[in-house]
Amino acid sequence: MNSSEKAPLTPVLTKRWLSPQSWRLHTYEKLEGYTAVRKALSASPEQVVQMVKDAGLRGRGGAGFPSGVKWGFMPSDEAKPHYLVINADEGEPGTCKDIPLMMADPHALIEGCIIAAYAMRSHHCFIYIRGEALHPMRRLYAAVREAKQAGYLGHDILGSGFDLEMTVHAGAGAYICGEETALLDSLEGRRGQPRLKPPFPAASGLYAAPTTVNNVETIATVPSIINGGSEWFRAMGSEKSPGPKIYSVSGHVERPGQYEAPLGTTLRELLEMCGGMKDGVPLKFWTPGGSSTPLFTAEHLDVPLDFEGAAEAGSMLGTTAVQVFNETVSVPWAVMKWTQFYEHESCGKCTPCREGTFWLAQVLERMVDGRGSEEDIDTLLDVCDNIGGRSFCALGDAAVSPIQSGIKYFRDEFLALCESNRPEPAGAAESPESAQGSDSQAAQPVGAQA
Repeated sequence: MNSSEKAPLTPVLTKRWLSPQSWRLHTYEKLEGYTAVRKALSASPEQVVQMVKDAGLRGRGGAGFPSGVKWGFMPSDEAKPHYLVINADEGEPGTCKDIPLMMADPHALIEGCIIAAYAMRSHHCFIYIRGEALHPMRRLYAAVREAKQAGYLGHDILGSGFDLEMTVHAGAGAYICGEETALLDSLEGRRGQPRLKPPFPAASGLYAAPTTVNNVETIATVPSIINGGSEWFRAMGSEKSPGPKIYSVSGHVERPGQYEAPLGTTLRELLEMCGGMKDGVPLKFWTPGGSSTPLFTAEHLDVPLDFEGAAEAGSMLGTTAVQVFNETVSVPWAVMKWTQFYEHESCGKCTPCREGTFWLAQVLERMVDGRGSEEDIDTLLDVCDNIGGRSFCALGDAAVSPIQSGIKYFRDEFLALCESNRPEPAGAAESPESAQGSDSQAAQPVGAQA
C-alpha cells in the first residue's frame, strides 16, 4: 500500500499545537482540556494505575519501561511523602520533542501530572526543566499559575479532597542530570551524579522518600488514555509498543521538525512526511534515538521504529531523535563530535567513563586529523569494551554506541584515515637535494595550514 492509500494520521499529542495561543488555559479547556482529570479523580488510584497498565504505555524517555508497572511500584501506604518528578532535562543530542511540547501545550503536561500524582498518592510534583530552556520554562510557570487559579492545583482539587502542589525547578544544563538519580541529587541541591541502585527511587528517591520519575511526553500522553480508553490507545502503534510517538527528525531532510506518528513507523515513512532527503543527496547513516543509540544505515530504512523493532535490528528506540546524515558526512568525524560531547558531559564519578571518554576522544581526534594507525581502531574497540556495562550509569554505554556501530558499518572510512593507508602526495618521490630544508614543513600534521 503506498502512502496515498493510507488513512490520514490523526494527531493525539500534537493536536493543539497549531491552535491560537495553544499554551493558554482557555484554549486548552476548549479542546478537551482538564476533562480527563475529572474522570480520573472520580475513580480510585488503583483503577487509574490499572488503566495505564492495560493501555500498555511505555516510558518515552528512552528506556521504554511500562509506565503502569512503574507506578505500581510505589507503596500504597503514605507513611512517607510520595513524590512525582518529571524529567524535562532534555539533553540528548538530536532530541527536541519535550521542549516544543511544553512550549505549545504545557497544560497537557500539568493535567497528566495531576492524574499520575493522584494514582500514586503523591501530593507534591516537581518538574525538573533544563536551565537553558528559558522560554518553555516561562510558559510552564505561567501555566502552573493559571491551573492553580482555576482550581486544578492546590488544596481540594475540583472538590475531590485531593491536594497537589507543583514546583517547576530549573537545572543548570548538565547532560548527566537526565539520568533519574542524578536528577534527584540535583533537585536536592547536590552535585548531579548518579546514585548506586538499589535502592531504586520507588523505595528511596527524592529526600529518601518513595519517588517516581517520568518523562514529559510519557505524562502528557496520560490524559488521552483516560479520555480515550486503553483499547483506543492500543489501536495505535504495535502490539508491544502501543500508542502515538513524537519523532524528532533533524539533519539532511527537506523539512526537519517534530512528526507525530504511531510507534512502529519506519524511516522511509518519516522521510515521506519530511519531504525526502535534502537536495536529493542520498542517505548514508542515521540514528533512531539520538547519538546514544547505535547507528543505522540506508539498509535499515524499513525497520519499525518501536522498542522491539529497533532492538531486533541492533539499536535502540531511545528518545526517537532521528538524526539523518547524507553521503557528504564523514562517519569518523560525526562519531568524534559525539564522543567529545560525552567526554565533556561525563560527571567523573566512575573511572571507566571519566578516563575512557577522554581516551576515546583523543584517539578519534588524532585519526580525524589524519595521524591515526590501524592499531587505533582496535584500541577504540578495546576501550569501548572496558566502558560498556562497567560505568556507574548509562552514559558510558551511550558514549561507546556510536563508535562501535560506526566501525561496524563504516570500518573502511576509519581505515582510510590511517597514515599507512593514505596515498602518497604528488611529488613525494623527489630528490634528496630538493627535500633539504623542508623538515619543518614535513613535521606538520596532515591538513595543517602553513
